[in-house]
Amino acid sequence: MGTRWPEVRVCGVAGGTAMAGYAIAAGLRGTWPPGSEQTAVPFHAQLWDLVHGQAAGDLLFNWNSGYGAPFLADFFAYLMNPFSWPTVLLPRDRGQLAVFLVALLSIGLGTALMAHVLGRLHAGPRWLRAVAAVGYGLCAWVPTVGGAAPMWLWGLVSLPLLVLAGDWCLHERRWVAGTLCVTLAWAGNLYTAAMATITAGLVLAVRLAAVRRPFKTVVRVTGRAVTAAGAGVLLAAPVLFVAVRAAQDAQPESPVQPLGPSGLGGHLAQLLPGTQTGRPLPDVSIGLLGLLLVAGLPFNRRVRARERIVWCGLLALVVLSFVWTPTVLVWHGLAIPAGGPYRVSFVLSGLLVLAGWVSLAHRPDGPTLLGGGAVVLLVAGLAAGQHSVRVSTWLLLALGGAVLLTALWTLEHRHTDRRAGAAATAVLGGAVLGGAVWSAYAALGVPAAGAPSAAAVRAAHGALHRAADWPRARSDPGPHAFTPNDPPLLDGQGGGYSSGYLPTVTALLLHDLGAGWSAGGRLTQSVTDPVGRALFAVRTHLADGPPPDGFTVVRSAAPPLVTVLPAGAAPDTSSVWSRQESLLGGPVYDIPGPVPAGGPAPAEHGSSGWSIPATPAGADGTAFTAACTPGGTAFFHGVWFDGTVSGLGTTYRGDGEQPTTAVPIHELGPVPADGVVRVVLRADAVSQVPARPIGCLRPGALDAALARLTATGARSVTAGGHTLTAALPPGGTGTALLSVPAATGWTCAAGGGGFAPPRAVLGMIGVPLGAGADRITCSFRPPGLREGLVLALASAAVITLTAVFGRLRHRPTRTPRRVRRAAATTGDGGGGGAGAGGR
Repeated sequence: MGTRWPEVRVCGVAGGTAMAGYAIAAGLRGTWPPGSEQTAVPFHAQLWDLVHGQAAGDLLFNWNSGYGAPFLADFFAYLMNPFSWPTVLLPRDRGQLAVFLVALLSIGLGTALMAHVLGRLHAGPRWLRAVAAVGYGLCAWVPTVGGAAPMWLWGLVSLPLLVLAGDWCLHERRWVAGTLCVTLAWAGNLYTAAMATITAGLVLAVRLAAVRRPFKTVVRVTGRAVTAAGAGVLLAAPVLFVAVRAAQDAQPESPVQPLGPSGLGGHLAQLLPGTQTGRPLPDVSIGLLGLLLVAGLPFNRRVRARERIVWCGLLALVVLSFVWTPTVLVWHGLAIPAGGPYRVSFVLSGLLVLAGWVSLAHRPDGPTLLGGGAVVLLVAGLAAGQHSVRVSTWLLLALGGAVLLTALWTLEHRHTDRRAGAAATAVLGGAVLGGAVWSAYAALGVPAAGAPSAAAVRAAHGALHRAADWPRARSDPGPHAFTPNDPPLLDGQGGGYSSGYLPTVTALLLHDLGAGWSAGGRLTQSVTDPVGRALFAVRTHLADGPPPDGFTVVRSAAPPLVTVLPAGAAPDTSSVWSRQESLLGGPVYDIPGPVPAGGPAPAEHGSSGWSIPATPAGADGTAFTAACTPGGTAFFHGVWFDGTVSGLGTTYRGDGEQPTTAVPIHELGPVPADGVVRVVLRADAVSQVPARPIGCLRPGALDAALARLTATGARSVTAGGHTLTAALPPGGTGTALLSVPAATGWTCAAGGGGFAPPRAVLGMIGVPLGAGADRITCSFRPPGLREGLVLALASAAVITLTAVFGRLRHRPTRTPRRVRRAAATTGDGGGGGAGAGGR
C-alpha cells in the first residue's frame, strides 16, 4: 500500500486536473458538449427509459425509432461507455448534464491511466507525469469531437489501457489481466478500440525495437500480445459480431471526399494551442508543453539514439498515415466517415504525449530546449498564414513558451533543489492547465442559437405520454424536430432515426413512401402525409405550433398496427402514390400525368422522371398542370428537387440533393372546382422530379380504406420488448401486414405453424395466412448475437483455464508435515528441508 498510494495520488491529480480544465472551459463558454443533443442525449433518454422500465422496446429492439428498428448494435455503439449507466440516476430531462458527466468522467479516467502508463514507459518525477498526462486528457480532439460523442471518449480510456496491457506483455506478466483490458476496450466502444489497438501494437513494437533483445524474447512477447488481443476481442465477440452484421445491413454512407487540399501549413497549425478551423483537419494539439517536448526529443542526447530514432519514426509513420487515403481507410475500419476523416486524431495525440514524456523523463538540457523551441517557431512560421492561427495563439506561444522554457530550465539546472523543483513543477502545471482551458474554450465554440429549450422538450414528452396508445397505434413526434432522434428523446414511435446502423430496408421503405431523409439515408424523417401516417398506424403526431412550446398535438384516425392485404394483389411500384395504395390495399389517389405549362422547358425521361432546368433570375419557373377530382387534396413529391414549389396557394422550399437529401411529400391544398392543379417550380440548379410528382387524394377515399382495414385488421395487438402478437378475425386469407420495416432478424408464425423469416412487402413485414390462421406471432433476434455468444463463452473458458493453471503453477509448494516435524526436532528448518529433500 505504501508504494501504491503515491501512484494513486498522482493519477488522481492528473485526472482531476483534466476534468477541472474541461469543466472550467465549458462553464466559461456556457455550453454543453456541442452537438451532443443530436445523438447522445436521445440515446441516453432511451437508456433511462430502459432502466426505469418505461421503454416500449428492450435491448434487442427499439419500437421508438424508424417505426421499429434493431437496437442492440446502437446500444453497443452509443451506450456501452460504462459511465453512461450511472447517469440514469439523474432525472430524465437532464440529458445534457448526463452526457456532460459521461464526457467528464471519461476524460478523468483516460488522463489518470495515461499518467500511470507514462511511469511504466519510463521512470521520472511523479508530478511531471501528471502534468504531461493533462495534455492528453485535454487534447484538441476531446472538445471538438469526443465531447459531442461520449461513446468515442471511451477511446481516450482504451488507448492507455491497451498500452498498459502491452507493457505487461513486454514484461511477460499478467496475461489474463491484459486480456480483460482488451475486452473492456472493445466492449466499451468498438470503433475507437480498433484504433487504440493498432496504436498500442505500434507502441509495443517501438519498445521492443528501442532496446536490443534476444530474438526468443521478441517472439515470446509478440506471442503474448497477439494471443491476449485475440482472446480479449473474442470475449467481446457479441459486440463485434452484432455490430458487423448490423453494418452489413445498414444504409451505406454518402460518398465523401476524405482528404481536402489543406496543405502543410493547415496540418501544422493543428499542432499549435488555441487553433480552431471549420475545415476537416486532425485535432491533435496537446498543448505547448507537449509540443516543446516532442519537438526537442530529436535533440535530447540523454535519450539513446536508437530510442529517439524509433519514436520519431513512429510519429512520422502515423502522421503520413493520416494523409494517405488507403491508411485513412484502415484507421476507420475501411469506411471513411462522412463527418470527417480524422476521428482517429486522439491516437496521434496520445503518441505525442508518450514521445514527449520520453524526453521529459530524461531531463531535457539546454540544447534540447533550444532545439525544441526552434522547431516550434518553425511550425508556427509555416502555419502563420492559416485562418485558424489567431492572435490568442501567438500570445500563448510567446507568454506560455517563455514560462515553460524557464520552468524546464529550472528543473534541469536546479534538480537537486527540492524547493525549486516543486516550484517549477507547479508553474508547469498551472501553465498547462491555463493553456488547456483556453484551447478547450476556443474549441467548444459559441452555443447554438435557436436550440430547443428544456421546457419545450419536457412539454413535448408530456404531450406524447398523455396521448400514448401503444401498441394499438403510434404517437409520432414528427415532423417537429428537436433533434434528429426525437422519437427516443420524446418516447414516441416515429420514423425519425439517425444512426450508423440504420437498416437499408428501413431507409428505403420510408424513402419509397415519401418520407424525407438526409445524410444519404442515414437520417430518416417521419412520414408527413395522411396516407403515410395511416400505413404506419400513426394516431397522434406533433405539428408545428405557436410559442412557447412550438408544437401542437394532432389526432387522426388510423388502422391497427397489423392489417390484412387481400390475396393475389400485385404491388405497383410505378410511383410513391401507387406504392402507398399497394400497402393500403386499394386505390385512393388520382395520379395524373403532369403537363408542362410554361416557363423553362423541362426534359422528360419517361419513367425516370423530369429534369427541371435552373430558373433564371427574375423569370417565371417551370409550370406543370394536372387534372384531379374536384374537392380532393393535392400533394407534391419532389424527392430531389432543389428550389421553390408553389401551387394552390401553398409555397415551400425544397433542398433536395441526390442522393444525400430527399424532400418529403408536401400538401398543396384542396383541388379547385375545375379540377386543375397548377404547380410552379423555381429551381436553384438543374433538379430531378419523379415522372408523376402530383397525387390527389380523392374525397372520402381514405376514410373508406381505413374503415375496411380496421374491419379486417387485428382485433388486438400485443408488443413485447422484441416480440409482436396480433389476434386476427377468423377466416382471414391473404397476407398479414405489419407496419414495421422488414429488418433481418425477424421470424414469424401464423396460427399454429412454425417460425420462419417473413416475406417483405415493399419493405414491410408480411406474414402469409394459411387456412384458419387467426393469430400471428413475430419475434426479433439480432443477427450475429448467437455466434458472438458462442465465441465469447469459448474465449471465457480459455481465459479461465489459463488463469487457473497459472495460479496453480505459481502456487508455493507446501512443506510436508513430517518434514516440518523433523525440522522442529533438529532446530534447523533449512537443513531439515534439505535433508528431507535428499532422502
